[in-house]
Amino acid sequence: MAGMIDMDEEQFVVSSSSATDMEFDAVIGCIEDIIMEENFQQLQQSFMEKHYLEFDDSEENKLSYTPIFTEYVDVLEKHLEHQLVERIQGFNMNAFIELLMQHKDEVSGDIYDMLLTFTDFMAFKEMFLEYKAAKEGRGLDLSQGLVVTSLNPRCSKCN
Repeated sequence: MAGMIDMDEEQFVVSSSSATDMEFDAVIGCIEDIIMEENFQQLQQSFMEKHYLEFDDSEENKLSYTPIFTEYVDVLEKHLEHQLVERIQGFNMNAFIELLMQHKDEVSGDIYDMLLTFTDFMAFKEMFLEYKAAKEGRGLDLSQGLVVTSLNPRCSKCN
């Protein structure tokens, strides 16, 4: 009889774990929707446009980065949290962050990286440096390594 009780307890743990996983997946799905929406994109774009010139690719961090980081968290994280509270009944950001740390390997790299910019200053700075490089035309250029070859051997104009 004791074996059956243990089995029931194990099944209960599995089913509650699955419910937690489903809730986590639902939150991640909502986050994906929110960050793809025009409102979030405009908020992030205008914020980066306003501040990207302040950032330099050096080991030292300027004191001016701190208020920019604080403002970024206030504006974008609060927007994200507000949207999640509206869409998911009983949503709690602190509880979600705990779950995120437990499931970080299961989250898409882009989503995780974006969420990391709210808590990790170096991820935040890297986001700005990448934005600045793109604005200045210093993005990754793979064109030198590309060779175009015809797959049609009968095409005389292609050779």
